[in-house]
This record gives sequence, C-alpha cells and structure tokens, in this order.
Amino acid sequence: MDIGIGLPSHGQWTDGRTLVEWARRAEARGFSTLAVNDRLLWTNPEPLITLAAAAGATTRINLLTSVLLAPLRSNHALFAKAVATLDHLAGPHRLRLGLAAGFRRDDYAAGDVDFATRGKQFTALLDRLDTTWRDTLRPATPGGPPLLFGGTSDATLERIATRGSGWVAGTATVPDLQEFLLRLRHAWTANQRTGTPHVTASAMYALGPDATTAITNAIGPYYAFAGQRWIDEGIAAALTTPDRIHATVADFERAGCNELIFTANDPDPEQVDLLADCLSTR
Repeated sequence: MDIGIGLPSHGQWTDGRTLVEWARRAEARGFSTLAVNDRLLWTNPEPLITLAAAAGATTRINLLTSVLLAPLRSNHALFAKAVATLDHLAGPHRLRLGLAAGFRRDDYAAGDVDFATRGKQFTALLDRLDTTWRDTLRPATPGGPPLLFGGTSDATLERIATRGSGWVAGTATVPDLQEFLLRLRHAWTANQRTGTPHVTASAMYALGPDATTAITNAIGPYYAFAGQRWIDEGIAAALTTPDRIHATVADFERAGCNELIFTANDPDPEQVDLLADCLSTR
C-alpha cells in the first residue's frame, strides 16, 4: 500500500509558500502523493492552483484532488482546459482527479450553483471533459488524468464503475471501506471492467507535543456546521501517536486499500518529517 500526505487544509494558514514547502518535503521524504481538499466557504487553498504550484516545485510525487467539488465548476469548458493545463505542468501520469458532488449547501449557495441539480451538473461536466480532451485540448496523460470519485451513494458507485479508475474513500473507517468495496467490486464486474478499482482512503493526523491542540483547533471550526458530536468524533479519530499511525496503516492495508493519505491538521511543514520518521519505524 502506498502512503501519501494531504496538505493542512482544515487548519488556518496564511502563507502560500508554506504549502510549496510541504510539496518539496513530501517528495523528498518519499511520499507517493500530495493531496489537497476542496471547500468554497473556508480558508483552504483552491485545489488546481495549489497543485499547479506543487507541480512546479516537484518532479516525481503524484498530485491528487481529494476531493474536488466538481459541480461548483459550472463553466465546464474552462474547467476542462484548466485540468489539461495542470496535467501538462505536472507531466504525464502525475495528476489524478478525485471528484465528488459534496453535501454542503452553503458552498453551492456561495457559488450560485443549484444544489438540487448538482448530480446532473456533475454528469454534464464529465461529458464535457471527455469531448474536450478528445477533440480540442489533449492533456499530457493519454486519455486525461485518472478519475477517482468520492462518496458512497448509488450515483458514486455508477460513476466509478462506468467512468472512473477508482474510489476516494475520504475519512471512512475500515468497516466503511469493506462494505462499499463489496458493492463496488460487484458494479465493476457488472460493467465488464477489467482489472480492479483503485482505492484511496485518508486519515487525519498531527504529531509532536502540540498535536492534540492542533487537531482541536483545526477540526473544531471546520466541522462546526455538523454539531458537537461530529466534532468530537473527528477529534477522537485523528491520529496523534506513532502507535495509532502504525495500526491504521496495517488495518487499511489488510482491508484492501491501495493508498492511504495522511491529512495534516498542523500547517507546520515539520509535520512532513515527523510523519516520515514515524512511518520509517514500522
């Protein structure tokens, strides 16, 4: 199982160059992937612009949106061109698009995009990607960057089985992953897909003497919309010790996960080295 790292998008950050330093360190320490998540009404960086900066600062590490809220990109032609451009900046076979519809109504309201029809808009965007990359602007990666889809709905299942190369499981637990994988493998076979779908999951972490404070400061405000129970569960699930990180790696590997992304909750780039040092002692 590959191990990637996610930029600290939950916590507050003010210096964009810090994110570039994250990318450089992640590549230097051998992580498979640098991932970035997406929200409109939050302080996190815009994913495609962030990965463009990371692409220019690195040469080998894979780049992943985990996940990008696809229907918010209502200008489908512009989005297709932006992704193709990023793919050329990164070079072939480095970029993967993790896409989802999302469930935050406020993001859609702020973006003047109809929440109720986001599924139809998602499909229209995917259709436009196909035609643009085939007929107008070819990405560096033949056929375009691989598409991974997030969520557990029937619509997500269909997108993966018919259009995608795999699933972005987000912060799903191992039982969640195992349950959805049963459905996914059945749908994959029913659609006569060859091979197996790629599965990427993520786990939140912070290490060092201030780890608990960093987790609380990041997760509390980020998930305030969902209520105290969700905040408490998120904080409890976040990993702050080497033992828990080692156990999580072993559990997801046994469950059939192909790649595990450790999403940071402390913006200090030293977190990259703390995680790499922790994983080296497994």
